[in-house]
Parts: sequence; C-alpha cells; structure tokens
Amino acid sequence: MVAVKANKQYTITEAEKKSYLAQGYDIIGDNGAVEHSPQATVPYAEFEKAQAEIAKLRDELAQARTAKAKKGEA
Repeated sequence: MVAVKANKQYTITEAEKKSYLAQGYDIIGDNGAVEHSPQATVPYAEFEKAQAEIAKLRDELAQARTAKAKKGEA
C-alpha cells in the first residue's frame, strides 16, 4: 500500500497506515481503493467555487418547482 500527500509517496505497511492517515496522507491500497485522510482540507478557492455552484443549483431548483406549480394550476 502507498501513502500519498502532495508530491510525496511512500510505500507503507498496514501497521503504519493509521499513523500516516493522522498526518494527512491518503492511503491507496494494493487493490487500488483510496482511503482519504480525515485531516485533509479543501483549498478555500475550491470551497468558494462549490458554494457558488450550490447556490446556483438551489436557484434553478426553486425556479423549476415554481414552474411546475404554475403548470399544475393552469
């Protein structure tokens, strides 16, 4: 298995896995499954982008519900 963080990649054992997760490393198992570190953070720019997308989608949903309600009244 491999511990990955930024541009660092280390081959580790099962015994070291917990320690590397605590340090912020993602673990890629021998079968390719990825276990993300609970310490990982999202860059603020990505957070802002996601928040803007969520707001846009909420507005679209509200408009669709309003249009559906008006269509049902007619």
